[in-house]
Order: sequence, then structure tokens, then C-alpha cells
Amino acid sequence: MTTLQSVPALGTHPARGSHPSRAETREQLSKATYDLLVIGGGILGISTAWHAAQSGLRVALVDAGDFAGATSSASSKLLHGGLRYLQTGAVKLVAENHFERRAVSRLVAPHLANPLTFYLPVYKGGPHGAAKLGAGVFAYSALSAFGDGVGHLLSPARAQQDVPELRTENLKAVAVYGDDQMNDARMALMTVRAAVEAGAVVLNHAEVTGLRFTRGRVTGAELKDRTSGDEFGVDARLVLNATGPWVDHLRRMEDQNAAPSIRLSKGAHLVLKRTSPWKAALATPIDKYRITFALPWEDMLLLGTTDEEYEGDPGEVAVTEKDITQILDEAAFSVRDQQLDRDLITYAFAGLRVLPGGPGDTAKAKRETVVTEGKGGMLSVAGGKWTTFRHIGRTVMKKLESLPGHPLGEDFEPISRLPRKLPLPGIANPRAVAHRLVVDGPAPGPRMAPDTAKHLATHYGSLAFDIARLANENPELGRRVHPDAPEIWAQVVYARDHEWAETADDVLRRRTTLTIRGLATDEVRGKVQDLLDKK
Repeated sequence: MTTLQSVPALGTHPARGSHPSRAETREQLSKATYDLLVIGGGILGISTAWHAAQSGLRVALVDAGDFAGATSSASSKLLHGGLRYLQTGAVKLVAENHFERRAVSRLVAPHLANPLTFYLPVYKGGPHGAAKLGAGVFAYSALSAFGDGVGHLLSPARAQQDVPELRTENLKAVAVYGDDQMNDARMALMTVRAAVEAGAVVLNHAEVTGLRFTRGRVTGAELKDRTSGDEFGVDARLVLNATGPWVDHLRRMEDQNAAPSIRLSKGAHLVLKRTSPWKAALATPIDKYRITFALPWEDMLLLGTTDEEYEGDPGEVAVTEKDITQILDEAAFSVRDQQLDRDLITYAFAGLRVLPGGPGDTAKAKRETVVTEGKGGMLSVAGGKWTTFRHIGRTVMKKLESLPGHPLGEDFEPISRLPRKLPLPGIANPRAVAHRLVVDGPAPGPRMAPDTAKHLATHYGSLAFDIARLANENPELGRRVHPDAPEIWAQVVYARDHEWAETADDVLRRRTTLTIRGLATDEVRGKVQDLLDKK
């Protein structure tokens, strides 16, 4: 039985260069008039705020919960071209997705994304033959200009060396292709940071209670700070509704007769401890349209996903016993039973895909982004894929530019004139960062453990040195939050002072990996909350 170190003794003073307090941010938001108020801190809203701030607009961004607190931290953690779109003939879409995927993973955020090899097993009697899948992965890699190698077929024996738990009975061949993987919550937070560095003002845990109108047009919002109960308002020339699954809820605030514009599909995932190391991921066809993933992620195994229509309250989406059974049953097509033991499950999560309204099977629906303008002039953006988050931000900006007499400030710079591949904060080679963290510090005292150094490098990039500095100044902060995870207490302080963390969940679920590892015990939660309360 492992025990936790005591919570570090810390003063109440925020760290150097920390962001403004919530009270200061509320005052700032209520006193200025913004060019654009973005409601919704998922990746669509965050990306739009980032691009709008780069364009010279005065931007405010608010969210009722935490940044990336819903759908945007409940994805399959992939930046991918979308292999399954090829069979619907969406060749142009796959090429565009690949362009964005490679831009993000190579130029924009190489510190937050990493290449991942995928094995697509072909079983006797499966939905696709080896020749078809071999041709498919070749075409897929060609649309990526062979930037991840050439898609090809592999022998089952060779594949099993990289994926020891691969089921080899009736396995005829394995198709190979490349995509990328990320920690979605960390990618979203770095994009929030980029927006703020470009001039945006942001506040999480701030719920919209009503909209402001001037002569019938939406010109701001009434808000309530969920942490303090304070009520305040924001004035803006233009309001963007980027609330994801709640998009129609806000549209009805603008126009009570607004017809539904979207439908929701639930996707559930499981996180399990790995029984052996995996060097590749599995993408196993379940039927003609659906694939189930088994992904090595954060030293764990991520399984999923489901795809079924959801009509309940978006705030109450949860993983059911039926979801768990379905995910494990589908994983069993290609993963051996010992890796699918329920005792290995550390976490389960569900998110909601936002799809354009209409009939038909959600699994076959297009993952496209829809931008609409309401009766009061509020723009609503919904749907899309994580992979194309920068493209969606640019798309919304082009829509703003095309509005008749667009209400944009004189400092506005059209999106077409901005650099297309601006990096996110902390850009660095994570291997070089991890090496320096181990070799250089924290000193005096023991060197940083290699797993902690690697974790910091791949979640913060060069900003990891700021966390190491905190641990240098207070060695207590160099201790692990939990003996079985790489995170250190300095990350909690950093999340509080530099990453807008307000609640234990903000830290444990989205700024660290403690929740997904099943280590967010009551004891850990209490100590994290103690540190958050010291600000």
C-alpha cells in the first residue's frame, strides 16, 4: 500500500508572471467592449479566439465549465486523416485532414503530438479483404505525400512483436499506416495560452445566464462566476456561440423559436493498465463503416469508441455498463483476453460528437463544421474534428470577414494575411527537453526521474523548465503527487498560477493524467484542492 507525501508547504503568493486573478478578469471583461465574445471554451471556441486575437481583434472567451471540459477532452486523442472516409469517396477531405495533421504534429505542436503506427488486422471472414485494405492504406499514405512512410501489408508474426496482445487466430495479414496522437486537454490548454499571448481575455467557470441585445441584435452576455457567485456582463460587437452540444440551448436564448440545428452522438472510451508494452496501435474493422481502436496512450491502453445517437442532457452524458461491455467485446476481435480484464480498467469517459441535424445512422454522418447566423446576428459554430481545429478557426474568421459591414476593429488583419503555421507555446523537441531536465536539475538534490522528465517534456515542451524552476526553488514541489504517476506537485502550482485551474478536477482530469490512471483518490483530491485554495 503506497502512501502520499505530505502536501507541500507553500505561501499564498502566486508565481512570477501568473495570469490575472478571477476578480481582475471579471472587471476587465465588464469594463471593455470587445470585438468578439466567444462563448464556449472547447477547441472550436479556443481556436477561433486564437485566430481572432492574432487578427488584431479584442477577444473575450468564456466557458461555463473548464476549458476543454466536455467534448474536447473526451476524444480518441488522435490527429488523423480519417482512413474510413476513403471508402465514402471523400478523398479531398482526407488530403485536407492529412495536411492539417502534419502541420500540427510537425510545425505547430511537435511537443504535444507524436507519430503513431497503426496496424489494421485482416481476419478470415472480416468485413474487408487484405487486398482492399492494402490498397486503402497505400492510397491513405499517398494522400499524406508518404510523409509517414508507405502504407503496406505486414505478416501477423511481425505485427505481434510490436503488439504482444494481438490476437493471431484466423489473422491473415496486417495493413500498416501512420497517423498522430496527442493529449487533447493539454493541446487545448496550450491553444488557450496562445490566444491569451495574442491578447485574448479568458475566463472559465463563467456561465452565460442571458444574452444582451441592442435594437434586436445580440451585443454581449450576462454571466455568473460559478466559483464566487459574482454576476457581471460583457459587451461585444459580435457574439460567437461555440458551445458544442449546448449550441441550440444558446440559440434559443437568442430566438426562442430557433429550430434544432444539430444532433448528438455519444462516444465512450475505456482506459486500462497495459499488461505489456505496445509499439503500435490497433484499428480493427467491426463492420463496413466502424473501426474500434486500441491505442497505447500515456503509458496506458485506450479502447473505443462507441457511436450512438444521444438525446439526453449533454451535461449528464456518462459511460454505461452497456458501453463498457460493447467496447470490451469489440476490442476482443483483435486483443487477447488477458489485456481486457475488467480489473485493469482505471477510467471510463464519454463525450458527445456534434453532427449536422438530419436522419440516418450517426456512424455514417459527416463530421463537418456548420456555421450559422441567428435572428439577432449571433454566429453559431458546431461540429468538426479535432484534427482540423486550426482550419475551423480560420473558417469562422473568414465568415466574420464576409459579414456585411462586419463589426471588426480598425486594427483588423484579414486571416489570409496571417502566417498559417504559428506554433503553440512551448514548441521544442521533447527529447531534448527531457534530456536537459534529467541532466541539469533540479539541483541541488536528486536528479529528476526520467519518467517525470519525459512526461513534462511531452506535455509542456520548453515550458517544462518553468515547472523545474518551481521544484528548484521549493524541493517539496519536486515530489510526486502519487508514487505511481510521473506528475510532481510543481505541476499543480503551475496549473493554478498559469493554466486557470480552479478545481481539483481541472488539475487531475485535464492538466495532469492522475484521473485517467485511476489515481485521483480522495486523499490526492483534498491535497490538490488545498494547494488551489492557497492562491
